[in-house]
Amino acid sequence: MKINIIGNGLTSLTLAKTLVNQGIYVDIFPNIKTKSMDKNRTIGISKSNIDFFNENVLNIKKFIWKINKIEIYGEDLKNEKLLNFENNGEQLFSVIKNYELYNYLNNTLKKDKFFNYKKTNFKKFFFQQNELFINCENNNFITKKYFNKTIKKNYKSTAYTTTIYHKKLLKNDVAVQIFTKYGPIAFLPISKTKTSIVYSVKNFQDIRLEDEVKKYNLKYSIIKFSKISKVKLKSTNLRNYYYQNILAFGDLLHKIHPLAGQGFNMTIRDIKVLLNLIKFKINHGLELDKSIFKDFEKKTKHKNYIFSNGIDFVHEFFNLERKLDNPYLKRSIKLLGKNRYANSFFKKFADYGI
Repeated sequence: MKINIIGNGLTSLTLAKTLVNQGIYVDIFPNIKTKSMDKNRTIGISKSNIDFFNENVLNIKKFIWKINKIEIYGEDLKNEKLLNFENNGEQLFSVIKNYELYNYLNNTLKKDKFFNYKKTNFKKFFFQQNELFINCENNNFITKKYFNKTIKKNYKSTAYTTTIYHKKLLKNDVAVQIFTKYGPIAFLPISKTKTSIVYSVKNFQDIRLEDEVKKYNLKYSIIKFSKISKVKLKSTNLRNYYYQNILAFGDLLHKIHPLAGQGFNMTIRDIKVLLNLIKFKINHGLELDKSIFKDFEKKTKHKNYIFSNGIDFVHEFFNLERKLDNPYLKRSIKLLGKNRYANSFFKKFADYGI
């Protein structure tokens, strides 16, 4: 059995490693115009997804930084601690650097007998083969021709990312999200001396990120900032997940606002579903054919759409809260966060999805 993957980003390599672990041959067609990796970028991975990754993809315990508590504030830091999530000191999620995870996956795959980087021109190869393809690339002729119908939303915002280097803390395991007048800013610890910053700002706002970080900094004695990166924010949901023998995957299926750190978590959940479908076929001696893509869409499309809209609702809700600046609304949010059933629901939603 063999599956071809188009693209060599983090999603492609994670999927490839999952498949080769099942004894499936994987050919990857790398993106010719591969960009250098942004070393500022980090991803948050929920506890259940970390467990899945360690068991079914690759053990990444040595790369992750565990987060045991999440605090959410409004603009007035002293008086507006809106929500608080923790689990008796247990891990809620973990933060990992993109480039470290990418390099680890890439180096491990290169040693695997089931894996191969394909140097052949992809367009020529594609039309000559009757095999399964999984497309993880946003910009190629397949995406433009077969996967161009999407539900889009432009947030008219820019996400600024950097890393602050600070004096060593005995414990740096609390993630902080602050809903400022310009947009949400997140402090995501990645070690005792480094913390990742993601600040989503309306495009028309002219900010100096260093000043904004210092303004909303709650506890860090900052030594320096790394290079600042930025990207425009949009959300998309693909209308059709597959075309004949081609499955779209990763950000092609769903791209969401980064405020909840759920983008890569959604992809890992998709990999879980695809893996279970593949295992079912193999265990029952069935052919691994394009019907698996239809089954995948049936199991994931509605859930991904609901989850994506749930994240968008959170974004719009806190936008409204910020604009209204209503004390009764703030009080309602705090009461909701203190309700153990609601608190438990939000934690499970972030960890397991729908």
